Amino acid sequence: MNKTKGTAPETQKTSKSALDRMFKISERGSTVGTEIRGGIVTFFSMVYILVLNPIILSGPDSTGAYLGGGTEPNTVAIAAGTALIAGIMTILMGVAANFPLAMAAGLGLNSMVAFTIVQIPGMTWADGMGIIVLEGIVIVLLVLTGLREAIFRAVPHYLRTAISVGIGLFITLIGLANAGLVRKGEGTPLTFGVNGSVSTWPLIVFVAALVLTIILMVREVKGAILYGIMGGTVLAFITEAIFKLGPGGPDNPGGWGLTVPALTGSPVQAPDFSTFGEFSIVGPVQKIGILAVVVLAFTVMLADFFDTMGTMVAVGEAGNLLDEDGNPPKTREILLVDSIGAIAGGIGGISSNTSFVESSTGVADGARTGLASVTTGVVFLLATFLAPLFAMVPNEAAAPALVAVGFLMMQQVTDIDWKDQSVAIPAFMTVAFMPFAYSITVGIGVGFITYVIMQTVTGRIRKVHPLMWVVAVLFVVYFLIEPINRLLGVI
Repeated sequence: MNKTKGTAPETQKTSKSALDRMFKISERGSTVGTEIRGGIVTFFSMVYILVLNPIILSGPDSTGAYLGGGTEPNTVAIAAGTALIAGIMTILMGVAANFPLAMAAGLGLNSMVAFTIVQIPGMTWADGMGIIVLEGIVIVLLVLTGLREAIFRAVPHYLRTAISVGIGLFITLIGLANAGLVRKGEGTPLTFGVNGSVSTWPLIVFVAALVLTIILMVREVKGAILYGIMGGTVLAFITEAIFKLGPGGPDNPGGWGLTVPALTGSPVQAPDFSTFGEFSIVGPVQKIGILAVVVLAFTVMLADFFDTMGTMVAVGEAGNLLDEDGNPPKTREILLVDSIGAIAGGIGGISSNTSFVESSTGVADGARTGLASVTTGVVFLLATFLAPLFAMVPNEAAAPALVAVGFLMMQQVTDIDWKDQSVAIPAFMTVAFMPFAYSITVGIGVGFITYVIMQTVTGRIRKVHPLMWVVAVLFVVYFLIEPINRLLGVI
């Protein structure tokens, strides 16, 4: 009996030591508790994808059919598939790359499938997902041949920094828009609050949660972002219970209610994976021809390719995980797992999976290793059964985390030499176009093209890496893809 009692702590210590060695937790100045907490923070900052992906993929294809089968949208199946693929790929990222980067269905990529590809006459959801699988295969080959990593390393360090700063502003805008503090105005592209003021309870909840998060950050409270999310959620439910808010309700003159979903039925439900296997590689070739398939796959590939590059640099910079050349550890493994995510997303019928910049919320909360990703992935797997509970985190509670991380990423702007216009102009264009065009890929593309132009007109053309020329030309094609498609008869 005494022997058993005496060996328990030793066994526990050995177990922790093995985990520490596997993920290099102590080496990176972290702890198991910090990694788990950071992984949970990342999950809650990106849990919105379990709501948005089903909404985006819920429409009919060109034939009138819905994803997952049936005569109406099967959002339950899409949500379950989204959570499962995100969980598997995020765990793989943590184990294979030991990097605190989470994956899920990519916003923008899913819109491209839903609103462009499957709306081409004759194209079905299976055909659209088949193109995603093809795109994923191509990116995997680029990684295995070393070309994807070579392109990444060809990008100047200051442009990588600009990408991180731009993403910071981008996710800040996402947070403000999700909360409703910034929205489309009447006669203006954007406006503040409701009629220029914080006049609704939802906005008050968001502001209170943001102030709480900021105070905790300034006081250097570990877990500040997670506590801010939790505090905002509790406040949202209390406000909802007291004032019985609803869109256009008497206590909500702004006409915009709290996004606190009602819990209907059992909080535990068996997942529906009926979207799995709904893909076809042969179908799109037969319907629109090989050339059109190549153009569509190329378009999706460019968006997927550079979003990940910017995201992993931003996350690595936020966690001080980049080497002296600005490269994250195990760059090739990160890119390979991310590339496999496209294939997995297509096979799962829920669109290409890609790295999420919201991973920086967990990093800001202290995450430094792949254990955080494993934690995020496990929670995603649980979400396949507990989707009703996880979906109850309102936008007003999650949005402050994105704004806080945007501030942290913005601090890197001082690393750019703003006095050298050949450096500052491409950096500025990168930073500006991400939030203003609402696209990470567009920001990177505009920045790359501007960089090549600046180096050429200032007599530094020889300093431009050959791969940067290739990528800049590809981005020109990407921005002209619609007239090219018209020329080829695709649209």
